Amino acid sequence: MSETASTNEEKKLPLNGRRAIPPNNSNDEENEVPEMEAFGLIPRGFNPRDYLRVEDIYMFKEPHEINKQEHHTDKYYNPKLIVRRGQPFQIQIYFNRPYKPETDRFWLEYLMGRYPQQNKGTYIPIPVGNELKPGQWGAKITHRENNSIRLSIMSSATCIIGKFRLYVAVLTPFGILRTRRNSATDTYILFNPWCQLDAVYLDDEKEREEYVLNDVGIVFHGNVEDVKSRSWSYGQFEENVLDACLFLMDKAELELSGRGNPIKICRVASAVINSRDDNGVIAGSWNNSYDYGVAPSAWTGSVDILLEYYSSKQPVRYGQCWVFAGVFNTFLRCLGIPARLITNYSSAHDNNANLRLDFFLDDEGKVDTRLTKDSVWNYHCWNEAWMTRPDLPVGFGGWQVVDGTPQETSDGMYRCGPASVQAIKHGHVCFQFDAPFVYAEVNSDIFYTKMEKNGTQVIESIDTTHIGQLIVTKEVGGDGMRNITEEYKFREGSDEERLALETAVMYGVKKQSVRDTTYQPQTDVEMDFQAQKAVLGNDFKVTITFRNKSRNSYTATTYLSGNIVFYTGVTRSEFKKHSFSAKLEPSSSSSFDIVIKSSEYMSDLLEQASFHFFVTARINETGKILAVQKATILEIPTLRIKTKGELVAGKEMSVIVEFTNPLKQTLENVTLRLEGPGVLRTIKKQFGRIPMNSTLTWEVKCIPMRPGLRKLIASLNSDALRHVYGELNVQIQKP
Repeated sequence: MSETASTNEEKKLPLNGRRAIPPNNSNDEENEVPEMEAFGLIPRGFNPRDYLRVEDIYMFKEPHEINKQEHHTDKYYNPKLIVRRGQPFQIQIYFNRPYKPETDRFWLEYLMGRYPQQNKGTYIPIPVGNELKPGQWGAKITHRENNSIRLSIMSSATCIIGKFRLYVAVLTPFGILRTRRNSATDTYILFNPWCQLDAVYLDDEKEREEYVLNDVGIVFHGNVEDVKSRSWSYGQFEENVLDACLFLMDKAELELSGRGNPIKICRVASAVINSRDDNGVIAGSWNNSYDYGVAPSAWTGSVDILLEYYSSKQPVRYGQCWVFAGVFNTFLRCLGIPARLITNYSSAHDNNANLRLDFFLDDEGKVDTRLTKDSVWNYHCWNEAWMTRPDLPVGFGGWQVVDGTPQETSDGMYRCGPASVQAIKHGHVCFQFDAPFVYAEVNSDIFYTKMEKNGTQVIESIDTTHIGQLIVTKEVGGDGMRNITEEYKFREGSDEERLALETAVMYGVKKQSVRDTTYQPQTDVEMDFQAQKAVLGNDFKVTITFRNKSRNSYTATTYLSGNIVFYTGVTRSEFKKHSFSAKLEPSSSSSFDIVIKSSEYMSDLLEQASFHFFVTARINETGKILAVQKATILEIPTLRIKTKGELVAGKEMSVIVEFTNPLKQTLENVTLRLEGPGVLRTIKKQFGRIPMNSTLTWEVKCIPMRPGLRKLIASLNSDALRHVYGELNVQIQKP
């Protein structure tokens, strides 16, 4: 832009010798744009009214009008124009007189931030031409009538994502006349998975509807043997959510010029989603006490969290992995990056990235909790975002792992990704970002090691199949589960799997080979462990089975340890110890049942009702140890949701939530939450207590806004019982 008379404030800018202007990393700030930019002295008789002048600009920004319909942005609850890059949109300009192409000259200007610059993509002048070129900025007149013209405008397929300010500039002999600043003409430009030239282009319409436009999803939790699911409201189209997501990039201080690149956006977002080291969105807490905040299990969706952060600018308490992943998914879908939430069952949290989790055993074969630092999470949630990777060799585009849960630092901050799923599968972990960490989460081996008195370590048992047994996401177009384990790893034991592992080791993933150590397992006896499915508050039994495949008789000194664990596999307390001697006859199987009473576990139970059993057996005749570990989860009762009245957009209806307390105790400090995108905003209600066996009923009146298939999601939280959910699909009719 040509020089303008600087205001006093501009003169006081803290200049430094390194850059001519301060960093431009806020989409919110603005600069002053002069309405009359003179070329020199203005003659006395000059009257701007004698020239072409803009009287009004019509943006076609209503949800039912052409722009939002064609750009798939009609669901955003936002009065301004929202379009996707690399695709034409329409505006209409009204002048004070008919436009004369022979003599009149005007152009459009799109500006972003405090210091717009053309070479940074934050100042975009668009002359009016005769044709639009695909994927490049341009404008052409499509219709002229009386004093108005209709323009078709094409944005660049690589342009910055965010909110632009629009000005129309008219050339006169003595200077440039501009329209006044008008926030009603602000234009949001988002990523465009429908545009082949966009880095996030996705070619399947059903997948675009799921991964960009679906505003509810499913979180899979529980464990491998007992997969559980719950709904999560992403709410990426709700009021103010788009502005909150743009604010996250300001908070992360991402230069405006870098905001057209999905790789950069994912990398900075994975850091700002968690509060570690940058006061980001969510404070994590894994210790079962959630004072002055909301328990992670109580959230039903992302909207409350994002809006609270956007208004308070302080981390929202509290989250665990599925909360970080749910909010991250909202952020990505809101900006137009296709995204899905992933659950990895038996996920390794390996503290030194050596593809090996060490569980140390003491003399009796019990796990030594003092020495054991690694842990196996029952499940861990992260996200995948879809994009090309021009920074990597060909073939590594597509789904990329990004993870907002703070686990380990990457380049000095708690963040993870984007890491190519394809690179992880083939062991090419040399490609940025954080591929070795994700590779270890899905591929580590478990080593059971005994510490001898003299400090030497003896490996007793190695489990190569426990970690990353099942990796899932929600299916496209339904609420079912899709198994995507094969996208991350080859089949256990296949030649390809060996090759991928050797490749990963070659690229620097540390793996200690078993040859370096003395390891001779007992191969002629197998041990298996099963737990009966059980409902919270009831007794249940577990079964240990031995198969003696040899011709020898053996006796096995067997030790069972039952622990109450956080879903991260970290033990809170041991509630069951049981040891017995098992006689193993030649070539036969024998089973042993152990009863677990509710009185043994109820007092210490944590919110996800997770148990972790270690079973170790020493074969007395050979001195060898067999080891197995398994997580089990209790069935938690659900909330019942029903509706009353007509389900019509714009008419009042009732939602009723019911819950019966199944425990042998009174529930204290009960909170219910209910939400449904397009039907009702999140409502919470506190209930003092629910005595045992009694039923709570809560009725909420609401007026649904949007017709179509919608989902209601409810959660109940109390001191003794958490992770109680309910959901209901409702079909809202058109009025």
